[in-house]
Amino acid sequence: MIDYGQFCTVARGAEVLCDRWTPLVVRELLCGSTQFNDIRRGVPRMSPALLSTRLKTLEEFGVIMRHVDGRHTSYELTPAGEELRPIVLAMGHWGARWIGSRLRPDQLDAGFLMWDVRRFVRLEEFPARQVVIHFHFPDAATRERHWWLVVDDGVADLCRDDPGHELTLEVRSSVRALTDVWSGDASASELVGGGEIRVVGPARDADRLWTWLGTSAFAPTRAQARAS
Repeated sequence: MIDYGQFCTVARGAEVLCDRWTPLVVRELLCGSTQFNDIRRGVPRMSPALLSTRLKTLEEFGVIMRHVDGRHTSYELTPAGEELRPIVLAMGHWGARWIGSRLRPDQLDAGFLMWDVRRFVRLEEFPARQVVIHFHFPDAATRERHWWLVVDDGVADLCRDDPGHELTLEVRSSVRALTDVWSGDASASELVGGGEIRVVGPARDADRLWTWLGTSAFAPTRAQARAS
């Protein structure tokens, strides 16, 4: 853990929260992940050993509580951890306003993008029938090229392998193009119109796709910054 050697509470707070990956682990917990594997899906480039270390540190300082039920372990934010919500949100909005994505190719991550889409889809906007959307990223790593988002009975599920259901829509896009839409760096209409994203399926469903998916929590801030 970082040690600044100061009594200042800014330094003390940073010692707990500003180790590498720790803010993102807290972000995952704030987004509702409670299981180790779910937290890992939000930080896929973090090693399991380092994630375990960070979780132990957060538990030691009272940011999270660990619950063990037989062979199952889950993590829950304490009041101290929940109090970090406006801080983490403020960091996200600051980044959206002043930095934007500006992503290098090695920072594009189809897996994290789809995990974020899955947990923030607007379930209330989906029709009262099963919807299956196949996302195809030709430029992604082999194992990351195909994803299926299945929404049924108010529940969203994300699959790497074809679940065998009838498709509602197919979305063909580069990882960057869909990331730009999700993060607010571009609008869906301009990238679809320019051919960078292709949506195949019934017109009534294709027209509703972006309402179903929504965007990142920070996308409106980014879009507003781009417009100013």
